[in-house]
Amino acid sequence: MQSMENKHREYGAKDKVSGDKEERKEGRKGRKPGRKSSKIDMKAKLERSRQSARECRARKKIRYQYLDELVADREKAATKSSKIIQSTSNRIFSLYTQWARALDEGHIPEAALKMVEEEKRKERERLVDWDTNRQ
Repeated sequence: MQSMENKHREYGAKDKVSGDKEERKEGRKGRKPGRKSSKIDMKAKLERSRQSARECRARKKIRYQYLDELVADREKAATKSSKIIQSTSNRIFSLYTQWARALDEGHIPEAALKMVEEEKRKERERLVDWDTNRQ
């Protein structure tokens, strides 16, 4: 008999819990069904929404200004790099042209000899490094 009473108490406890849930539902925040909001509340809500939209547009404008400045800075850097590359390329072309003329005249430019010697030295170092790594 005690077990039957315990079961009955358990069911009763469950009913009480479900009753608590119903009370909680009534205590929820927000708009309740069937309740009409006042015009003042709607006007305030609309004004808050408009203000939020203005602030959002202002943030967006600032963000785009920042991005425009960033793009302009990158374009300036790219232009500067392009000019440096172009001037370096022109100097190299001029140097090789001078070397070609000297070779045509039967002279070997001293700078060309230095460059060839430097390349030979680098190649020897690479071979030594390769041999030491292989062992």
